[in-house]
Amino acid sequence: MELRIATYNIHKGASIDHRPVIQELKRSIRSLSADVIFLQEVQGRHDLMANRHALLWQDQGQHAYLAGSSLYCAYGKNAVYDYGHHGNALLSAYPIVSQYNTDVSDHALESRGILHCVLQTPETKVYCYVIHLGLFNGSRVRQTHALIDTVQRSAPNDAPVIIAGDFNDWNNNLSDLLRKTLRVKEVFDEMAEREERKKSFFPRLTGKVPKPLPARTFPALFPFFRLDRIYVRGFQVDSACVMQGSPWTALSDHAPLVASLRTE
Repeated sequence: MELRIATYNIHKGASIDHRPVIQELKRSIRSLSADVIFLQEVQGRHDLMANRHALLWQDQGQHAYLAGSSLYCAYGKNAVYDYGHHGNALLSAYPIVSQYNTDVSDHALESRGILHCVLQTPETKVYCYVIHLGLFNGSRVRQTHALIDTVQRSAPNDAPVIIAGDFNDWNNNLSDLLRKTLRVKEVFDEMAEREERKKSFFPRLTGKVPKPLPARTFPALFPFFRLDRIYVRGFQVDSACVMQGSPWTALSDHAPLVASLRTE
């Protein structure tokens, strides 16, 4: 089985200058030709913006608007306020046979959740987890342990797993824990090792390669921080890239990641 997947923090459907860009987002996300799309900061409702701009998506939520009639969608409501709410979402070309949202909020200032969906592909079930971790290191560590517990309880040991989203882990402190406990790999791990083995004779002698690093995705205009990740289990990674330049720099403060996978 081959899957093309993407993860994207869509900044609540507004550009960095607060201009509604949900229609442009829909066109651009469709241009990725992804089978499964992991989204963060998706607004299920925003009355103030709808009243101001007469938004087309408002009656159904951004997740449903972006999915349209050709994709299945799931939404996990995390942050709730007087004029609306936002959270994580999953868009899928394959049926979503179950979905569950786990609250992993660590304090009153940030509402966070794990959206867990099971996809039924023609070959097998794929267990997907959409994540957006907190801004504080202690919160991220505790939320990562909650993610590990959620995956271990909900996904069979031999099942294909995809975990993707905005980890806010700019120091790359969480990858080793996830690799060790869940037997996952970040999609750029394999890409970095392949490139290093191609250009360097040293790893062939020692069997060692430099520690792989996730891709730079933030800010979208000049990506520097390594915030967004895709972790997989049960897949080979054929390719992985950051979408840079136009139109992405005008749509969100994050750049999307795209990866092509195939089952092992």
